[in-house]
Amino acid sequence: MGKGNKSRYIKYAKVAGALYLVIIAAGLFSEFFVRSKIILKDSVATVENITLFQSLYRAGFVADTLMVTADIIIAILFYIIFRKVNKYLSLTAAVFRLTQALLICVSLLFYFAPLIMLDSINPEIHETITPGLFIELHAYGYDFGLIFFGASNLILGYLIVKSGIIPVILGYGLSTAAVVYILGSFIRFLFPDIFFLIQPLYLIPLIAELSVGIWLLFKGVDMNNLSSL
Repeated sequence: MGKGNKSRYIKYAKVAGALYLVIIAAGLFSEFFVRSKIILKDSVATVENITLFQSLYRAGFVADTLMVTADIIIAILFYIIFRKVNKYLSLTAAVFRLTQALLICVSLLFYFAPLIMLDSINPEIHETITPGLFIELHAYGYDFGLIFFGASNLILGYLIVKSGIIPVILGYGLSTAAVVYILGSFIRFLFPDIFFLIQPLYLIPLIAELSVGIWLLFKGVDMNNLSSL
């Protein structure tokens, strides 16, 4: 691989690293500064919060849209980088990641539905709206997408370990994060009553993906290791 090509791959990796950090920041904002504040178990209280904090609720939609857009770009960049390791596995990882992005896009329509309802009816009967179904569909759609995201990360972790173009420990970290995502989503669907028990495990994906993002942003990839494959 020529010097110019190696430089290009390093740039791709740095862009992917920056986008990883955008995804993490946008996701944390949406989850902890928007949904956890506005969405409550009480549907009436949730409607009141959405009405009172519409700008914040809309900001959550924008943040999630930014997050999924960044994820689509990362899927393409990772395919370009890791096709040098294994073209078919790299393509499969990209397809899984893009599938997740599609599912999140659909779930965002459910997230936005309560706003459409509030804007379309008489404000005096806002309290009669029950947006719980739409909000639940958004949450489940998000978790359904994480199954495919987990599958993508599992493959990506393998490609990282096999190639060594970034530290293999990051590959193992992504693989562990993938297991958490897949396990967590299936428990959410099959055993929702015990889902709270595994929620602390989601700290693992946060650490793993943050580590990958920081490494890629500041170090890029070492394509010289591909010569040994």
